[in-house]
Amino acid sequence: MLKGRHLIDPKDFSIEELESILELAEEIINNQGDFKNLCDEKILGTLFYEPSTRTRFSFEAAMIRLGGRVIGFAEPGSSSVMKGESIPDTIRTVASYVDIIAMRHPKEGAPKYASYYSSVPIINAGDGGHQHPTQTLTDLLTIKEVKGRLSNLTIGLCGDLKFGRTVHSLIKAMSRYEGVKFVLISPNELQIPEYIRTEVLTNKGIPFMEIERLEEVMDSLDILYMTRVQKERFFNEADYIRLKDSYILDRDKLKLAKDDLSILHPFPRVNEISYEIDEDPRACYFDQLKYGMYVRMALIAKLLGVA
Repeated sequence: MLKGRHLIDPKDFSIEELESILELAEEIINNQGDFKNLCDEKILGTLFYEPSTRTRFSFEAAMIRLGGRVIGFAEPGSSSVMKGESIPDTIRTVASYVDIIAMRHPKEGAPKYASYYSSVPIINAGDGGHQHPTQTLTDLLTIKEVKGRLSNLTIGLCGDLKFGRTVHSLIKAMSRYEGVKFVLISPNELQIPEYIRTEVLTNKGIPFMEIERLEEVMDSLDILYMTRVQKERFFNEADYIRLKDSYILDRDKLKLAKDDLSILHPFPRVNEISYEIDEDPRACYFDQLKYGMYVRMALIAKLLGVA
């Protein structure tokens, strides 16, 4: 049972529990009308301490499509945070008004800290460069829909693997499935953190390789997960400018790929995927956006115990 639980890290839930969320999401996709009143009289609180478009909108759309309502803030300047209010006081206040909370924060560990003070489920909607579990659920649902499976796949992760919280969460989640191999494509400065390399991959015997050139491995990939180089995570603008165009997926590179390659991206996109790729049938990132809403509908329903 997931009722009343927090989701801070993808590993908070077992594979069976993750599968139950994905299965419910698939039911919602196929029978949306059956779920439109599932969350009548329920309220989602959205606490977004840093900017977001897709994650915030998809949470709000998910709750509204379930028949519930949404209150919250889209940036801390419109809340008592600007007056110096602490996270525990904010959470205790909001939890007295709502049934479930989605929280995004620039500091790693902030949603977990918040969960210690919350009487309602907390969903981590992204914390710094650390975790983004609902994006991971989105990615899992997308992969399952486009590939028909979550096992026996070669997954290329390209771009900012150091600060990319979506990458860290996806590696943690997909490493639990059989036959999954990772190809980690990045400049040296943006390689995955050592704890991911050691604790998640090496210590568990998960096959992976690290390279700098996308072209060298394009023909071996089942999934290509592109990420942007995140300006907001850099302390030195010169480093950002030097690295921001390290990888741009265009038609020439895509000629090297399998016909059934699936291209994913957590968005926002800057220039790492050329717009000419959007019309290619292998581009799955706009479908990925839709799946994000459906999987959040399923997650909210599970945590509230209404499905």
